[in-house]
Amino acid sequence: MPLQAQDASLPPITVGAGAQTSFVHTEPDAGDSTDTFALNSARLYVSGPVTSTIKFMFNTEYNGSSNDVEILDAVGRLEFSEKFNVWFGRFLPPSDRANLYGPYYSHHWAVYTDGVQDGYPFIFQGRDNGAAYWGQFGMVKLSAGAFDGASATGDDTMIGAGRIQVDFWDPEPGYYLNGTYYGDKNLLAIGAAGQVQGSDKTAYNLDFLLERKVAAGGAVSVEAEWAKYDRLGGYNARYGTDDGGYVLGAYLFPALVGPGRFEVLAKYAQARFREGITPLDVDYDQKTTELNLNYVIKQFNARLMMFFKDTRFDAVRTDFKQVGVGLQIQM
Repeated sequence: MPLQAQDASLPPITVGAGAQTSFVHTEPDAGDSTDTFALNSARLYVSGPVTSTIKFMFNTEYNGSSNDVEILDAVGRLEFSEKFNVWFGRFLPPSDRANLYGPYYSHHWAVYTDGVQDGYPFIFQGRDNGAAYWGQFGMVKLSAGAFDGASATGDDTMIGAGRIQVDFWDPEPGYYLNGTYYGDKNLLAIGAAGQVQGSDKTAYNLDFLLERKVAAGGAVSVEAEWAKYDRLGGYNARYGTDDGGYVLGAYLFPALVGPGRFEVLAKYAQARFREGITPLDVDYDQKTTELNLNYVIKQFNARLMMFFKDTRFDAVRTDFKQVGVGLQIQM
């Protein structure tokens, strides 16, 4: 619908943009260190109503690693009530909280590098083509759908996906989630998700988020997840199973320092890679420790994230450390 033809009785079409850029110093245990300035990501967002119950969302992503612009989301949204919504197109399937918040709404900088978070199969940036139902029933959120297998895994068998989440304190309306609410909510959320393709490929996880407001503007947060990718998804295609877990803790200081607040964050993750496709693909473990000192100016719309990450392997791959700073801006 052209902008000038928008029905005045409907909410306006919204247009937005976001960017993540960083400087990273990488120091491997073997080999030379590197220093990199990167435009990690840039996004354009468009969404709006066609009627009071039919809506459309279209988002693009500049992929810094390939220097390409690709379709992120293209979704026809049939939203009849809190309890009955159906989405068609390309979007995030029911999966773990980490996939449903994405890099722009995560709590820490180095997301999706630990062998645990968001190992579900995808076409691009966690998305797949398909259809899903979702609904909110008080403190319980349910979602289930079917998604294209060939484009995500090379197997033309459809992928089934489902998720259930219980919010014991404040609710989290909508389909997509956040990694933190920076003290806007008191949360105690437990979720379980799973995907299946055929009779022998599965992936599933449990996730947890606790967040409490502290004083005037502060917050304490604990996030955790355990996941297993059994011949479906995972972080290394040479291994049949990938399982592990992480725990993340953060404290947002209530005092304003200039226009923002400082936050300290720590995360520890451990993942195991098993069932290599050849005898040369030996089992190995990955341990990842991440520390952040974040300066939160306007939550997800303006934040500066200073980070240190130590990644260690007991076989196969080389240990390395990274230190850097990332800037995120959205409007």
